[in-house]
Amino acid sequence: MPRGRYSLLDPHDHTPFAHEHFQCAPGPSGWRYVARRTTPAGDDIGSVDLTLDALGRPLRLELHAGDWQVRGAALDGVTWVRTDPTGTEATEGNVPAHAFTGTSPAFLVATTRLLRLTPSASATRVRLVALTDPVLAPRTVDQSWALVNSETHATDNGPLTVDEYQVTALDTGEQHTVHIAGDVVLAAPGIELEDLDSPPSTFS
Repeated sequence: MPRGRYSLLDPHDHTPFAHEHFQCAPGPSGWRYVARRTTPAGDDIGSVDLTLDALGRPLRLELHAGDWQVRGAALDGVTWVRTDPTGTEATEGNVPAHAFTGTSPAFLVATTRLLRLTPSASATRVRLVALTDPVLAPRTVDQSWALVNSETHATDNGPLTVDEYQVTALDTGEQHTVHIAGDVVLAAPGIELEDLDSPPSTFS
């Protein structure tokens, strides 16, 4: 069960705005990722709890950011309830999309589990609901994912396979690269893996 810490970086000046202290593991239902978020000074600012089913679909999602909260799942596309800071109102949403995304590295792993790409496959289009910080506002985005390379490296804990994905935002054409080993993001825009106390889990 990998445990570690990601730094989440401002996309403009690349300074850390949060740390995500996480643990994750495959399980009977598929895969689960839980994390708490802190400021660089150590103050709690939110949490992530995501469970995928065996096909990579979001079985349960619960996000907290400040006083905002979103709970969601794959149901008739994806369905969610977003609660405001006062707790007096809750708004429901539903979109014919495949899954959720956001600033947490968990969503990158989740998308790869959903798509199950191979290096020989062409790029695959996916529609996601992005929950944007700091108020978890939902926005539908279309992306294209391609697995462009997969390399196995020798480590003290045995071979480690690193997959390199090219992700394209279909509305702007902007492209970026994501490197993932098992269920851990090694590198991605706005994400740095700062600490990892055990090797990534491997998926069957």
